[in-house]
Parts: sequence; C-alpha cells; structure tokens
Amino acid sequence: MAHEQERHQDREGEGMIDRLVSINRVAKVVKGGRRFGFAALVVVGDGKGKVGFGTGKAKEVQDAVRKATDSAKKSMIRIPLRESRTLHHDIKGRFGAGRVMLRSAPAGTGIIAGGPMRAIFEALGVHDVVAKSTGTSNPHNMVKATFAALKTMNSPRLVATRRTMKVGEVVERRETGAKSLGVHNEAE
Repeated sequence: MAHEQERHQDREGEGMIDRLVSINRVAKVVKGGRRFGFAALVVVGDGKGKVGFGTGKAKEVQDAVRKATDSAKKSMIRIPLRESRTLHHDIKGRFGAGRVMLRSAPAGTGIIAGGPMRAIFEALGVHDVVAKSTGTSNPHNMVKATFAALKTMNSPRLVATRRTMKVGEVVERRETGAKSLGVHNEAE
C-alpha cells in the first residue's frame, strides 16, 4: 500500500521546508503473523539553494518521518540557481529506470513538475522550471534521478573558471546561442 502524501512544514527557528514525498507500509512475516512498519521518503530544503532527501523506517509513521528528516538534513547539497528562481541550463538525470529532464524557464512560468520533483523544487526555492519524468514513477528513483541531474548543474562562474574566461563572456554566449536556435526572451 504505497500512497503519496505531501506535507509542508516551515519551522520557525530553522527556516527549513520539509516535504513528505511518500509513505509505504511494509510487512515482516514472523511466526505469529505479520509485523507492520512504515517507510518514509522526505525532502528538506532551505528555499535558498540547499536541498537534501532521506529515508527512514520505523513502527510508527511519526518516527519514520523524523528519521527520514534527520537523514535528509545530513545529506543536503548546494545547487547554484539563476536569479534565485530557476536553473542555469537544461539538464538530464538518470537513476535506475527513472529518467528526468529539467529545463530552465522564464519568470512567471511556475513549477511545472509532478509528484516528487515538485517537492524537491519547492524545498530548493526554484520558482520557474519545467520538468518531465520518463520511465518509472517510483518516488525513490524519481528523487534520486532528480538529484543526479541537479548535481551536474554548473554555474557560469564555475564554467568561466574552468575555461579561463570571464563570466560575462559565458553568459553572452548562452544568450546568443539561444537566439540562434530561435528562442526569444519575452523582454525583447
């Protein structure tokens, strides 16, 4: 019995955003019958570019969620964001049978993503993104594929350092490349 739930909890002291992605009831068969437990998948972020995910198992739902939240806080990573609202470039990620494609979007687009990916972007602080998941709809693999994609994100500063260029040259090439493909900015 796997059902998805979403939970939003903004803690006053920490400023962390928790999203409960899924809860799964698991059973262990013993001599006298079955023992039931719960497995939780949680995404935690600060809304400013740091996000992590974690899993937890326990006899009670609250304990499983608490364990998953603690695990997520330990595994947080920093993702560079463009204008603190979208991704710098389009990326693809893969984990197992889960494949995701993440695209940056102009202001006002919103989060166009489903299920577990939406929880990640909300916790991360992304306001404009278009995401598509192909392959499995298993929440664990979708979350791991999304994190695999986000880990490959490069900021213009990092690219400029690697190529011994200036940041302005990298950004200029990105914008001229979009115009040559026929993509126009709505501000023009």
